[in-house]
Amino acid sequence: SDLAAAAPPDAAQPSAPAAAVEPPRPVQQMPVPLGIVAPRRFEVISGRDIYSGRGAVKPTRSKRRKALPVRPARPPVEAQPTKAAKRVIKIEGAVSLQDLARRMGAKATEVLFKLIGLGMQGVNINSTLDIDTAKIVAGEFQYEVVDVQRDDADLLAEAHKDVEISETDRARRPPIVTVMGHVDHGKTSLLDHIRRTKVAEGEAGGITQHIGADHVDTSHGPIVFLDTPGHEAFTAMRARGAKVTDLVVLVVAADDGVMPQTVEAISHARAASVPIVVAINKIDKEGASTDRIKRQLAEQDLLPEDWGGQTIVCPVSARTGDGIDHMLEMVALQAEVMDLKANPNRPASGVVLEAYIDRGRGPIANVLVKDGTLRPGDFVVAGEAFGKVRALTARDGRAVKEAGPSHAVEVLGLSAVPMAGDMLNVVPEAKQAQAIAGSRTQRAVKAAGVGPGRLSLEEFVRQKMQEGGVQDLNLVLKCDVQGSVEAISAAIGRLSTDQVRVNVLQASVGGITDSDVLLAAASRAIVIGFGVRPTGKARKMAESERIEIRFYNVIYDLLDDVKKAMAGLLKPIVEEVFLGRAEVRQIFNISKVGTIAGCAVAEGKIARGAQVRLLRDSIQVWTGRLASLRHLKEDVREIASGFECGISLDGYNDVKPSDVIEAFEVREVPRTIA
Repeated sequence: SDLAAAAPPDAAQPSAPAAAVEPPRPVQQMPVPLGIVAPRRFEVISGRDIYSGRGAVKPTRSKRRKALPVRPARPPVEAQPTKAAKRVIKIEGAVSLQDLARRMGAKATEVLFKLIGLGMQGVNINSTLDIDTAKIVAGEFQYEVVDVQRDDADLLAEAHKDVEISETDRARRPPIVTVMGHVDHGKTSLLDHIRRTKVAEGEAGGITQHIGADHVDTSHGPIVFLDTPGHEAFTAMRARGAKVTDLVVLVVAADDGVMPQTVEAISHARAASVPIVVAINKIDKEGASTDRIKRQLAEQDLLPEDWGGQTIVCPVSARTGDGIDHMLEMVALQAEVMDLKANPNRPASGVVLEAYIDRGRGPIANVLVKDGTLRPGDFVVAGEAFGKVRALTARDGRAVKEAGPSHAVEVLGLSAVPMAGDMLNVVPEAKQAQAIAGSRTQRAVKAAGVGPGRLSLEEFVRQKMQEGGVQDLNLVLKCDVQGSVEAISAAIGRLSTDQVRVNVLQASVGGITDSDVLLAAASRAIVIGFGVRPTGKARKMAESERIEIRFYNVIYDLLDDVKKAMAGLLKPIVEEVFLGRAEVRQIFNISKVGTIAGCAVAEGKIARGAQVRLLRDSIQVWTGRLASLRHLKEDVREIASGFECGISLDGYNDVKPSDVIEAFEVREVPRTIA
């Protein structure tokens, strides 16, 4: 009993049947995918156990794996700065606004607003920016702009990097002598006597209008002469002559003296740092005075040697030949002192003196070789033109196999007409010549397309002139050679005034074509041909479109006609011419006729067809014409001073004694361009 009392209550209860006890569930291992290591095992339990309160996942203790080693935590990744190379934009001289925005990853409008915010005026979304403007606006977007444009020297040096040039091959070359001076002072005549030609007789108007070079074998050695025009319009051509020359022969007429173009030629020679030999021409003419010329030269700091100076002065006569041999001797002596040398074994380089288009042969350039030797088959580049030399010809048309230093030849085979003054260089391959010319063309296009940054004062004045009704004279200019294009364009541009502006819409070399006529028709322009003629199709088109074509061979006539055309665009000057004055003495009122003023002509005359004004106390009260003019009872055409007359005014009767009738007429005087 005691044992039964000590036993727990549950012990006295009968035990549950063995079948009622649920056996433990077996542990199932979850399949592990390939490549993944499970850190520990899990026990899978049924859904009813979850609802009964047991845990959903229970780790097993028996077969637990060891924990994997803990890797040290990586430091936080800091933002790396953008590489500097990614913030640099490389351009060649200029870049369009849209291209710059694209390369910076910005919108074009954002760049445009930034430019406007920086004070840039006159820009739009299609503008082209120069290098300085591009650097400023790119700096606002945290970018740097680098100009990678290479100059011509770098491009040519790269093309000739594999060419071996030996300086020991340098040899003496003929001197290049430029003949300068005023118009009609005898430059071409002097050269004709030296080279035994008659070029001066064939020049239009008797003046030289093209620059040319001649290789002359004299008794003192070979000399290359450059003949330059003397007219003021050919300043650029004379300047090119001074740049390529070794020596200048300044021709001054003994009967005329130092003239404006003579002074200008002296300035060009000094700017080129070349010595000057003065040839006083026309010493055989009446009124010639060499002492007067020497005194004028001394005023220009050209003191003759016989006056204690260093300037060689040679009196000559182009007509008789006196003194010319002595002048050639002085030129050769001066060239020997200068020790002129060149390397004939290197790739040729020269300067384009003239360029034009021949209908049968294409673009032709008159080239003066400065260094090296030029041969047919060479690949050349001259300005924006390139090509392979197909032929070399002398000035007289002879075929030339090669042209060494100081030789002038005509080059055939260029792709386009180069500008006079462009340098011609030989390159090893055709693709190099094309690449250099293409680079120059691209730079020229970008430079021409650079938009205005800020509105300049000149641009503002030009706009105001347009608003004030400035007349425009549009011209289309076609010339025979490139030098004339430059010279005439510059001369015409200087003719513009505040009332009339001359616009040369197109100036090029070659004959007048139908495209020139179409351009003139679209812009209401006049076509001017200097030394050229139109094609048959262009002539017929000009007649149908009623386009005026003017032809000239002398620049004087061309400029005079342009001045007349400019004057025709101006309104004539209206001038009032005083005729006479009559004083009203008495008034007569006649029925059906009106008021008749009895007058005495005090000054001048009163004519019936003149205009009159009525003055009362020196104040104009009426202006009109006379209705009638009578002397006694007869109608007269005019009344002279000292006579009396009867005057009736057309449509006006309020005339009083002591009034003054003043007669005048209005005349239109055509304007002229100085």
